[in-house]
Amino acid sequence: MEKIRYFDHAATTATKEEVLKEMLPYFTLNYGNASSIYSIGRKSKKAVEESRHKVAYAIGTEAKEIYFTSCGSESDNLAIKGVAFANKEKGNHIITTKIEHPAVLHTCQHLEREGFRVTYLNVDNEGLINLKELEESITPQTILISVMFANNEIGTIQPIKEIGEIAKRYNIYFHTDAVQAIGNVRINVNELNIDLLSMSAHKFYGPKGMGALYVRSGVKFEKIQDGGHQERNMRAGTENVAGIVGLGKAIELAYENFDEYNKKLTDLRDYYFSQVEEKIPDIKINGHRTKRLPGNANISFEFIEGESLLLYLDARGICASSGSACTSGSLDPSHVLLAIGLPHEIAHGSLRVTFGDDNSKSDVDFLVETLVEIVEKLRHMSPLYEEKSEK
Repeated sequence: MEKIRYFDHAATTATKEEVLKEMLPYFTLNYGNASSIYSIGRKSKKAVEESRHKVAYAIGTEAKEIYFTSCGSESDNLAIKGVAFANKEKGNHIITTKIEHPAVLHTCQHLEREGFRVTYLNVDNEGLINLKELEESITPQTILISVMFANNEIGTIQPIKEIGEIAKRYNIYFHTDAVQAIGNVRINVNELNIDLLSMSAHKFYGPKGMGALYVRSGVKFEKIQDGGHQERNMRAGTENVAGIVGLGKAIELAYENFDEYNKKLTDLRDYYFSQVEEKIPDIKINGHRTKRLPGNANISFEFIEGESLLLYLDARGICASSGSACTSGSLDPSHVLLAIGLPHEIAHGSLRVTFGDDNSKSDVDFLVETLVEIVEKLRHMSPLYEEKSEK
């Protein structure tokens, strides 16, 4: 069997050994419920609060403004629904973008069925919103702006500081889905005027099933699930102590090693781009060339289907992601790629490669060599490519 080469770090990352080591005692030794008052419960509570401080420190805020959740999707739901329901007497208008993660888009669609009005901002062909369009979309009824920090598919980083300044000027809450940005971008929520921020541990070498939500003190929001009084009565459910410890350690490591890690990813990404551009014709790099996540490389290969490309890559031990949603039972290409103006046939032939700690230059060389071979094979099977070659 081929050696597995993993290029899908935007989907998930392996939990680091140092993270796992810190988590393990909370499964077997310090297993007390953090809401209990006896000694092993108090140990769990202390670990939860230490992790809360680590998360707060990483994004430049205070521990009392951090709420632990099960994932980024839950954090997005809590942020958007929590603000919407708590502020509906003030207004019912929300502004977001057409390229958000489904956790945001589907939440907004749900709120539309509840009587809220949502504006979905366009993006340009590099995935950036227009700040003028954002400002012109604001009405006296606008209560929330939700714009993702960096796109999970094309890697484009939005002008977050400018968006925060607009939101602050109009006294509107600003939420950002920073699931892809944590560990890849330095974030200070006060400098960027962010009121709510979502994150997910498994995107930065922490455990799956663990997320957090930052909510600025004074932001009016409601809990969206009933139960116990955990997380200052804003998120019911027994605390996942081991997961919380893992998230805290992972975010601490992410920012300790920030410069070295992100330089490595940027170098690998740019080398990959240069090699593909040199060796494979009829391609298009998607997303902004420089205002993008260090490890994200999304390329459309004309005259091929992304699903076929993924299957051939998988047979060679390469894990990556397609710009098509076919594997989820849909024949439609990615909503993000369509939003940046790609025609269906080109969007279907897109490949997202996202680099991480375990990748090397030799891995990139292998990936490019394999792509040259597979793309040529698939294009020779395409009637559209045959037509082009005959012209």
